[in-house]
Amino acid sequence: MRHILIIAGRELSAYFATPVATVFIVIFLVLQGTLTFNLGNFFSRGQADLNPFFSFLPWVFLLLVPAITMRLWAEERRLGTIELLLTLPITQTQAVIGKFIAAWAFCAIALALTFPIVLTVRYLGDPDMGVIGSGYIGALLIAGAFLSVGSAMSALTRNQVIAFVLGVTVCFVFAAASYPLVNDFLNRNTPVMAEVARRFAVVDRYQDFTRGIISLRDLVFFTTFIGFWLFLTTVLVDQRKAD
Repeated sequence: MRHILIIAGRELSAYFATPVATVFIVIFLVLQGTLTFNLGNFFSRGQADLNPFFSFLPWVFLLLVPAITMRLWAEERRLGTIELLLTLPITQTQAVIGKFIAAWAFCAIALALTFPIVLTVRYLGDPDMGVIGSGYIGALLIAGAFLSVGSAMSALTRNQVIAFVLGVTVCFVFAAASYPLVNDFLNRNTPVMAEVARRFAVVDRYQDFTRGIISLRDLVFFTTFIGFWLFLTTVLVDQRKAD
């Protein structure tokens, strides 16, 4: 565990050592604020809740999370530092988990900085803070799901742009899997894939949290989903570290 935390601390420090952290957080806060209060018709709805905030959040993460993960392994391979990293007294699994935790912690910091939106809702009305808390838990989980996918895509290539595009594409499939347009297309062409897509639609699971429902089934789903993609990342790092 100590080695994982050391890797996580190193990676998290690296985010804030460059303008990447500031740019990401500013873009994230501006997008969420604009979408919540303008496109989400926050004031005209006449309800003191964060439904618009949580509705747009997965799609903002869909675009921004791959920007965080694209450098996790692609940059290490491009610079040739992956060999140095893996010669340290740590396992590949520890390195993968450490990098993932750092990226997840970074997303958690970005989410924590949206607290003025919560304060605004509290000032304007009497929202259900339990539902808001549940929504934030769901937000962290869907961020973790997208981060794990992005980590695997970064391990697949040394090119950060390709890693970003692959991350967005694969995350989009899991985000939009249950939407009628996607599901109708899959039903017409590959009914089996349509069923699989419905079962692995992360946004559907996330929406339960935004309603204040925290179920063991959804927690197990996200844990398994993240675990699978981190395992795949470990396999890809092992296979491609010498490329």
